[in-house]
Amino acid sequence: MKLRLTLLLATAVIFVMSSCTHEYKCECSIVYTGLAGLPDSTIKEYSIRDTKATAKSLCEGASFTSDSNYIHTVERCYLY
Repeated sequence: MKLRLTLLLATAVIFVMSSCTHEYKCECSIVYTGLAGLPDSTIKEYSIRDTKATAKSLCEGASFTSDSNYIHTVERCYLY
């Protein structure tokens, strides 16, 4: 009886822990401006397997803006 209860509890814990993490898509748009002949705007996607809050933080944390040699780069990332 005690073994059955332990197995049931272990199964429930594993189910609850695994249901908190999902695979999310992070989509980043990259725009270059400042000089002629720069590449067109691009979009990159990658997957993040984590909780929604952590995945959102990781994804949106990849956003940045930079200026280098007259080239202005803006990358904005959003979780889908």
